[in-house]
Order: sequence, then structure tokens, then C-alpha cells
Amino acid sequence: MTAYVIRRVMMLFVTLLGVMTVLFVLRTQIGDPTIFLLPPDATEQARLDLLRQLGLDRPLMEQFWSFLGNAVTGDLGRSWRYDSPALPVVLEAFPATLLLAFSALSFGVLTAIPLGVAAALRRDTWVDTFASGLAVIGQAMPVYWSGLLFILLFSTTLRWLPSMGAEGWLALILPAVTLGLNTMARIMRITRSSMLDVLGQDFVRTIRAKGLPERIVLFKHALRNAAVPIVALVGLQLGSLLGGAVLIETVFSWPGVGRLAVNAVYSRDFPLVQAVALLVTITFSMVNLAVDLIAASLNPQIRLD
Repeated sequence: MTAYVIRRVMMLFVTLLGVMTVLFVLRTQIGDPTIFLLPPDATEQARLDLLRQLGLDRPLMEQFWSFLGNAVTGDLGRSWRYDSPALPVVLEAFPATLLLAFSALSFGVLTAIPLGVAAALRRDTWVDTFASGLAVIGQAMPVYWSGLLFILLFSTTLRWLPSMGAEGWLALILPAVTLGLNTMARIMRITRSSMLDVLGQDFVRTIRAKGLPERIVLFKHALRNAAVPIVALVGLQLGSLLGGAVLIETVFSWPGVGRLAVNAVYSRDFPLVQAVALLVTITFSMVNLAVDLIAASLNPQIRLD
């Protein structure tokens, strides 16, 4: 197990290095930033002074090593829009995105696993048809479209829930449910297929023949053996939720890093976009590492492979 953990941690560092390299290359391709930072009538000397201040007058390799060194210490540049270090600006908005993502993930998991288990137990019945139809709708409908429909129904027509902002827990319901629909659909389908595969195996028939209660057969034995692909998908879905939050935070005016990134793109504030991308990557990588370790503990064959 120790060797497996070391390999996964090394892969994590390689991933982060690759992401930082891509971010640096993208930064070099946006053109001359002084065009966005200086007024149109700025002198050439002012432009050269700003390039020197930003460290963009040095050779590319020197800029790259300086960028890596600064990133390790948490210095991801200065936001051009807010005129302050980019990382604190992102960290201030990050808890709102994490709250939205984990709320959406909780909704998806708590809804999908019971539906998936019920669909597997009642295969080819109305329960299976209902769960499968709900999964198709959840995967087929874009999040921004379902978000607009929910606003129209629950905010504009029924006036039950607020349509924007983050004031109180009621404001979290619509964006979390909208963001979690696709996650619910994916987890429900994998839960159903995994449970069908496990329920047809010999050890389940043997356990049932011993006379154990059905709930113990299902949740202690069958669901535990079906949990490895479910856990892996949950980890992947968290990354999708962090990425999908960009659209949802824009639709619902949620004050998270997704909305912050959209505004930074519009204002061409690349240090801020860079900080958002790196922080989301680190979070996603850490979650994947945790998921891999959980899956390895559930199934020792994974770490042997």
C-alpha cells in the first residue's frame, strides 16, 4: 500500500507540473499585456517600464523558472483588475464554489444511489423505467438550460426560491440541484449496472441461501462490492462540478470562482485566470488521490495492478 501511495503522489506532482507548464505557455500566447493595462496614448517608455515591472522582458526560460518558483510559494502574480495578489482574491471566492460543488455532489449521491439500487432490484419494472428516464433527462439537458427553467418555475412563477445571490441556505437549493442533476444521472446509471453485475454473482446467492436479511445482503455485501466504480465516478464528478460551476454561477449570480473566472476572462486578467485554473487543478488532483486510496482500500487488487 505504501508503494501505491508513493506512486500516486508522484503522479500528482507530475500532473501539477504539466498544468503549470500549460498555463505558462498560454500566458505567453495572449500577446502584449500592456495593450490591456495601459491607455491607448501611453508612450513606448511606459510600455517598456511596465514589461520590466511584470518581468516579461526576460528570456522565456528564465520567466518559466521564475513562474514555477513563485507558484510553489503561492505567488501567482498580481491581478490586473483588482490590483492585488491573485491568489488571495481566488481564495476569498473559493469557499462559495466548494459549498456549491459539494452540495450538488451530495444531492447527486444521496439521490442516485437509492434510485440505482431500487432500479437494479426492480429490473424491467416501472421503478427501473422511471429511474432510467430520469437519468436520460439529467444527462441530456444542459445545466444552463435547466437552470433557466428552474428559475422560471420556482422563482418567477411560484416565488418559492430566490433566483440569484448567496443570501441564506434557500439561495443554495436551485444552483445545487441544477448542478447536481447530471451527476445524479451518471451515478445512478453506474450504480444500477454495478448492482446488477454483483447481484448475479454466486457469493450473493450463497449469502441469501444462508438466510441473512435482505438489507444485510444488499448494503453490507452487494453494495460494498459494487462501490469501487461508484467511488471512482464520484471523484471524477467532483472535478466536473468544479468546471460546471462556471456556467451555474453565472446563471444564478453565485459569488464563486467560476463567476470570478468569467469576469477575469472578459477583463483579460490572466493572472487571475491562472490562479483559478491552478487552484481548481490542485483541488481536483487531491480529490482524485483520495478517491484512488479509498478504491484501493475497498479492492486490494487495484494497488497490485
